[in-house]
Amino acid sequence: MATGHQHLLRLILSCRKITAQVTNPKTDSIVAMASSSEQEFMAQYRAKLNRIPRSQKLWDAKIASRVGEKLGFRLKEIGVSDVQIDLHEELSRPIHHRKMVFPFFDSVKHTGVCIDGAEKLESY
Repeated sequence: MATGHQHLLRLILSCRKITAQVTNPKTDSIVAMASSSEQEFMAQYRAKLNRIPRSQKLWDAKIASRVGEKLGFRLKEIGVSDVQIDLHEELSRPIHHRKMVFPFFDSVKHTGVCIDGAEKLESY
């Protein structure tokens, strides 16, 4: 749970997209976000949507990684270098979703943003 001083990173996952939002701890307003529904991913999205047989999952670990990279760069641009996840929320996700977001967390970390709590996910 957020301690009140670090920005909170929340993931919204569905079979269609992955969205990441970082909120300010004082105002609960979104300071940065990235999503697989952004223009960069539309060609891949349409290809998967129109494929026969239809794909149930329209994002994968590679797209999650790219979304994480975009979010990390946006956070660095506004001067945010530390974020925190809600460990309880992340652990409540189905295991297949948890495995799919590890590349997301790795990409955010590679941009130089520290994610408090992500290291605990790997032990579960």
